[in-house]
Amino acid sequence: MATESLEISLASREHRSSESIRDIELRTLNIEPQLEDPTAEAPQNAFPAEGPTPLTREVKIKLLAASFSFFFAGTNDGSLGPLVPYMLATYNISTTLIAVIYAASFVGWLTCAITNSHLLRYLDTGAILVLGAALQLLAHVLRPWGPPFALFAVSFFIASLGIAFQDSHSNTFVSTVKGAHRWLGFIHAMYALGLLVSPFVATAVASSTLNWRLFYLCLMGLGIANITFVAVAFRDSLRILPQQAEEVEDVVRTGRNKAAMSSIIETFKLPGVWLLSMFFFFYLGVGITAGGWVVEYLVTIRNAPLPSTGYVPAGLYGGMFLGRLLLAEPTHRWGERRMLMLYIVIVLALQLVFWLVPDIIASAVVLSFMGFFFGPFFATGVSIGSKMFPKKIQPTALGLVFVLAQAGGSLFPSLTGLIAGRVGVQVLQPILVGLIVAMGISWILVPKVLDRDE
Repeated sequence: MATESLEISLASREHRSSESIRDIELRTLNIEPQLEDPTAEAPQNAFPAEGPTPLTREVKIKLLAASFSFFFAGTNDGSLGPLVPYMLATYNISTTLIAVIYAASFVGWLTCAITNSHLLRYLDTGAILVLGAALQLLAHVLRPWGPPFALFAVSFFIASLGIAFQDSHSNTFVSTVKGAHRWLGFIHAMYALGLLVSPFVATAVASSTLNWRLFYLCLMGLGIANITFVAVAFRDSLRILPQQAEEVEDVVRTGRNKAAMSSIIETFKLPGVWLLSMFFFFYLGVGITAGGWVVEYLVTIRNAPLPSTGYVPAGLYGGMFLGRLLLAEPTHRWGERRMLMLYIVIVLALQLVFWLVPDIIASAVVLSFMGFFFGPFFATGVSIGSKMFPKKIQPTALGLVFVLAQAGGSLFPSLTGLIAGRVGVQVLQPILVGLIVAMGISWILVPKVLDRDE
């Protein structure tokens, strides 16, 4: 889940080093790389060799398509928590089996991390984006008609794989545009907006109809719009890439594999990779566990009415949306490490209030503020990582960081479900406290880095 995370950086950043990889391959063949014709017109989806891509009309349309894809991903991820009680009742299962859904989602992200670099050899950007959109649409087509639970869980694997493909390559494109930091902030805010809107729609449909699965008809409609929007906006790169001759391909593949293995070994030896990965591991664990189990907790432990309680996760995600918009500048201005540590302390204090004050309204308000201070965590962690890792291993290092982050986002909600199946969902509170404390400790351990201007 948590598409941000997603936000898998391994494939996203491989385009940045495409020229250096080409040079390595040509030298492997004893051919000197040739300079590009400066008068030739580059395709609009290509990564610029020098300077950012100007904001032409076509680029703006692509930015809107990328933003909508993030919004769509948010609607998928934000709907799970409010619908968990209905899933338990419909399928007559325990909270233990809900863990299967989170595990299936993680396998989707992991599959993307493994296959993305190979897919780039055969499909251009537009084709990969359309493939991701098609997989998401397929997942939502499988859900409304009442499939068995096993197939329902598999649909989350399919959806996560599609989201991972779209998010990673949308990030790649947006990072090349003029004013990229603003546009990246905008598309990730659109993801949080999807998280915010989804619980309202899911709860309204589930509480006013006899079939909560009808909500996925709404996502089917958004899925059709998503695949259409992407296909039109990125039609200039909607193609299969031509393949080289077999002999040349064998030599090129050997050179690429050697370079990739060297990068992986160097990445594994860097302590900062593992320490930052540990922070993201606990960060996504906190966010997804809280959003996924809070409705079941309030309904079961605090006897909150189900229809209205389904809106509570919207407060968490709405706070996250505002936090990403409003806290980015003060976090950057007053020091990323210092401010993030302050936010972690505030989040821990709010979590203790959520645990110790048994009031439903207070719980909803506290969760909203928790989401607000959670807002800048992801972008700040990425900023620290981009300064910490050497340029030549950034794609591999950030890719490893976000795969491990998705592992935390799947492992801890799954463990919460397994433990709740034995002792009750009240275990959510001590688990969240422990995860927040672990997140704070891991942030302290992340190595200090110089600012970019230093």
